[in-house]
Amino acid sequence: MEYRNLGRTGVKISMFGLGSLLFGKPEYISDPIDIIDQAIDAGINYIDTANVYAGGASEEIIGKALQKNGKRSRIILATKVHFSVNRKDPNACGNSRHHIIQQCDRSLQRLQTDYIDLYQIHRPSSEVAIDETLRALDDLIRSGKVRYIGTSTFAAWQIVEALWASNEFKLNRIISEHPPYHILDRSIERELIPMALTYDVAILPWSPLAGGFISGKYNRDLIHLPIKGTKLDRHFNQYAFDALDIIKSIALEKQCTPSQFALAWCTRQPGITAPIIGPRTVQQLENSLGAVDIHITDEDRRRIDAVTPPGQTINFPEIDYQADFGPHQYRW
Repeated sequence: MEYRNLGRTGVKISMFGLGSLLFGKPEYISDPIDIIDQAIDAGINYIDTANVYAGGASEEIIGKALQKNGKRSRIILATKVHFSVNRKDPNACGNSRHHIIQQCDRSLQRLQTDYIDLYQIHRPSSEVAIDETLRALDDLIRSGKVRYIGTSTFAAWQIVEALWASNEFKLNRIISEHPPYHILDRSIERELIPMALTYDVAILPWSPLAGGFISGKYNRDLIHLPIKGTKLDRHFNQYAFDALDIIKSIALEKQCTPSQFALAWCTRQPGITAPIIGPRTVQQLENSLGAVDIHITDEDRRRIDAVTPPGQTINFPEIDYQADFGPHQYRW
């Protein structure tokens, strides 16, 4: 396992992180604690979760696992805040000081830990001035409850604004961004990655397998189904399957799976720190970890660039993510 600096910090994290979106949903994952233990044994030291995953159950499972195996001190533990935790309470969501501090305390309880290594704002919000959000996060760092802060699915300009505000008010700065990124959606290469390389911001991609599409579990028959007007109609198109054919062909030549090649490509792209994998089984985890040993050549990159050019996107489910990209209602 290779370890890389988490942005401009001195902390090193594994080249893949373990995602936990489905932890706490037994219909998808029957034994998440076993997956956590196996991932740590394989060298993964970065675990990503959020306060809203499975209604908080994901954090509880991770906390239980780390208490049981006694390896909390070895793990860089990341969680997030933003989305609503109570639809009846207008203050139980967003990036306000009230919500951030309240949810941090609750995440600490569920995770059974005294501190969060990386506390991320799950989505941007134009309704809250960025200096309010940053001041709350800075106070959490100064109190010892949080060590580093990051963002998820922010636009490049929003991160630069946050860095500017941090410098202006002498606050701890954002050190990471957690965007969607995979072979079929390379849009972050236009502005986000150049920004991250310029300001030493770690990039921790979510959905590096495009929601499982790149694993090859879907086939071209979906194109011909009577799905007009549905998401499938917009996303499962000829271009996506043409790209998948190239991925499968390269994987066959390398004697690996399409998933392994796609993960290896993602983690070895310029500016990428650690893609987040989300295995449902130990077998899927083992398959994903096979990407560690896959070498990506310049010719591999040229072949991928031919079907999904740098900075471009093929219409795909994961580009439907919701984010408030501004402008802000307030200035600082």
